[in-house]
Amino acid sequence: MAEYYLPDISRIPTLSCAYVTRVLTQEAFADLYRPEWSNALCEDRKKLDVLGVGAYDGSTLVGLAACSADCDDMWQIGVDVLPEYRRQGIASALTSRLTKEIINRGKVPFYCTAWSNVRSVRNAVKSGFIPAWVEMTAKPANIVDEMNL
Repeated sequence: MAEYYLPDISRIPTLSCAYVTRVLTQEAFADLYRPEWSNALCEDRKKLDVLGVGAYDGSTLVGLAACSADCDDMWQIGVDVLPEYRRQGIASALTSRLTKEIINRGKVPFYCTAWSNVRSVRNAVKSGFIPAWVEMTAKPANIVDEMNL
């Protein structure tokens, strides 16, 4: 089951992390279609990836939240953080900032997570999102297990 979230406009926090963050446009994504950023960007749908926020440790990208223009008015957020940088608040800092950037562009941000991906659910809630709708599908147990690593 996939859960979809919409932002509660009155409670989108301004969160920070220990790293420099930068807003990225589509042009900056060209070299980022790699496995470590596969939740934030989708190589098969490059033309839909429109905006992102990256966290940098020096010149190294350590976290990326990006959004795809899934329709004219709604942009879906995805986020990735390198394993050695997780549990530092990077994902929520990037997600909340990207949420505000999307709203400032007159679009509706939304966030999706598998119901079993507890870390992603926590990120959504911490970033000011609330559950809005669900989608039911069936997936093999091994895929669900991999999502929870």
